[in-house]
Amino acid sequence: MAEKPYLISGRNTIIHKLRKQDLLVINGRRDPVLLVMYNDIEVYEGKIPENKLEAKRMDMVRVDISSSDNFSDYRPMLFIQTLNNKEYKIDYSKAGTDYFITIHQDSTF
Repeated sequence: MAEKPYLISGRNTIIHKLRKQDLLVINGRRDPVLLVMYNDIEVYEGKIPENKLEAKRMDMVRVDISSSDNFSDYRPMLFIQTLNNKEYKIDYSKAGTDYFITIHQDSTF
């Protein structure tokens, strides 16, 4: 089995670890889908791949928060660390506002 391009850390943190694959983070049917790139996070408005193969063809990996491979449950708040050492706070209760995706920590070397 191939190595995942992300790690699960703690109860609500995802660490992106492969630059060549973006993460498509899904947290329930009503919440916005997130596209996690190596240096940024944005709300994804495109077609959501139906399965792993279709996602792979798009150079993406589907990360369904509620699956047993990840957190196994809905998360109202999520932290995502990108490859440029920024950690973003995703607060699903603030979806649609400027406070939905905020920088939680910005580490510079």
